[in-house]
Amino acid sequence: MDLELNKQAILTRIAKACEASGRSPASVRLIWVSKTQPVSAVESAIALGARDFGENRVQEALEKFLPQREGIVCRIIGPVQKNKLRKALQVAQAIDTVADLESVNKLEALCEEAGKNLEILFQVNASEEATKSGLSMQEALDFLSSLPEPKRLVYKGLMTIGKNTGNPEDSRACFAFLRNLRDKLFNSQPKFKDFTELSMGMTDDLEIAIAEGSTMARVGTALFGRR
Repeated sequence: MDLELNKQAILTRIAKACEASGRSPASVRLIWVSKTQPVSAVESAIALGARDFGENRVQEALEKFLPQREGIVCRIIGPVQKNKLRKALQVAQAIDTVADLESVNKLEALCEEAGKNLEILFQVNASEEATKSGLSMQEALDFLSSLPEPKRLVYKGLMTIGKNTGNPEDSRACFAFLRNLRDKLFNSQPKFKDFTELSMGMTDDLEIAIAEGSTMARVGTALFGRR
């Protein structure tokens, strides 16, 4: 595996997708999905300039990203059980899978206790697949509109996972739904003034996601290879 070659290949794909959509490549952040990868792979990625990492499991994130490194962002991109939120807060600068009010309230209280701010994305199950977590498309707007005004939390945007059909084009409607929802909420209320991020698109469907407005591409396999 050549991490540098893989990185360049992904950055080229992102750049071409942005060009096709009339966007700047700088408008899409590459999230290195380091779940199941060893610490050595993370260190190699950091040496190549990687700064944003995605981890599914809190315990794995703790093992790789504590002590925290200056300029390195660890994002939790898998569902977090309520009893793991305190630990998640120790290591993560962002949790991208929030989908219920209890987690919002608990994170707010934990952040206040720790004197820390935390970015959160709200996960929407825009593919409507039973195996995936997140808010349903029907409930998302009402749920988000009724959220409390954040204090320590920063509501940054939305996250979704495309359809698992093998055809990237099948995910276009999911991604368009997310963009429209984000746009509807952005600046609609003061609490959504920072609501700019769309985390959508992975190794197989990042081009479609970028065409529909993604600001974060989550890539694991195409960077690190299969485990």
